[in-house]
Amino acid sequence: MIAWIRIVIVLVLVVLWTLLLLPVQLTSNRFNWKLSWYLPRWWHRVAARLLGLRVITHGELDTHRPLLIAANHSSWKDVVVLSSVADVVFIAKSEVRDWPIFGWLARWQRTVFIERERRRQTGEQVTEVAKRLADGEIVVLFAEGTTSDGNRILDFKSSLFGAAASALDASPTGSVSIQPVAIAYTHANGVPLGRYGRPLAAWPGDTELSPHLLGVLKEGAFDVHVCFGEPVRYDSNSNRKKVTREIEQQVRKMHQEHLYGAGAAAK
Repeated sequence: MIAWIRIVIVLVLVVLWTLLLLPVQLTSNRFNWKLSWYLPRWWHRVAARLLGLRVITHGELDTHRPLLIAANHSSWKDVVVLSSVADVVFIAKSEVRDWPIFGWLARWQRTVFIERERRRQTGEQVTEVAKRLADGEIVVLFAEGTTSDGNRILDFKSSLFGAAASALDASPTGSVSIQPVAIAYTHANGVPLGRYGRPLAAWPGDTELSPHLLGVLKEGAFDVHVCFGEPVRYDSNSNRKKVTREIEQQVRKMHQEHLYGAGAAAK
């Protein structure tokens, strides 16, 4: 009973907080004010606290611009977590646009939606990402292309890094910084999640949203580590596949260190 009371209170507070900021964000989007870059971080910081997400950061966000963040992806909570620590926009598959709740929030945060099946639109979509990067926005790419179970890092897709190449011409330095970021969910209510408990924090495969969301709200509190790695400069001489593997290796190492310790990551 107490868990359900908590769920209702959290949902009501999230709705009220959203209704408070929504008119300002929509107006900022409409007139292209830079406030629309920063307002989502305020929303996500409060939402993270309400959802019980304790975010612990390691390292620093790169100050170089243009900046593309390449992160692993295991849950919708990754968006809340990253947005609570940096003013970012996301690249997402087009299906996200029509998801209940999260699709609406994604549009509110000015997400760039990619329709991978429609190759005729690929050029326009890449151009949009390049424009965002060139304007100084921090763009987040979930480089696995899907969600994992939170225990491992899937192979990064080099094709998704085309956005970095497309932004080179607009970069004043002739390069784009790609920063690896690892997101690791380690504890629930102070108890280590472990291999079999970690999918509770993740949202893998075809898991239905409603029961998963209720499970997260019932749990009450998660510790999540956000690890900023060493940025890689991408320029006209860079090999995209080589850069992809370098970024992937950094993310994999940081992720494993926070799940299992430095010794396990070194194996």
